[in-house]
Amino acid sequence: MKPLKRPARRSILVAHVAVSVSWLGLTVGLLTLGLTAFLTNDAAMAQAATRAMKVFGDWLVVPVALLSLFSGLLLALGTPWGLARHRWVWTKFWLTLITAGLSVFSLRPGIDEAAARGATDIDLVIAPSVATATYLFITAISVLKPRGPTRRGRRLRQAQEHARQPAGRG
Repeated sequence: MKPLKRPARRSILVAHVAVSVSWLGLTVGLLTLGLTAFLTNDAAMAQAATRAMKVFGDWLVVPVALLSLFSGLLLALGTPWGLARHRWVWTKFWLTLITAGLSVFSLRPGIDEAAARGATDIDLVIAPSVATATYLFITAISVLKPRGPTRRGRRLRQAQEHARQPAGRG
């Protein structure tokens, strides 16, 4: 993929950060509603919490998860960071892919089932708890950029350095 021009890169970066922060906030909201439904002794409150979770699940979970994945891929492929050059980018990609898949194929069906019953079980407390911890970890490695390049990244860097050396040297 051709490198993104600066205005496009910055626009996609802003969109990616906004949608990723939204995904984190959505998950914290789902965790709060899941805890409310699980811990309350009030059947009406549990039903209201699961119905609110269903609204989030029906309208927000899938689009936000897929937009985060898509915008992150665009940034990885359209910038020098690359998708498989740095461990932190590679880790973010796989964690985002896994959590997006779990959101679509596990979380949403669980929310639908809980809303139909009007109550939830511990699964809808654990799932958003793990997701929240995962998104916080992804955020941390996005900021800190730990660990160096992947093997592929090291090979690409060495090839670039070798290509820059003048003929007759090295």
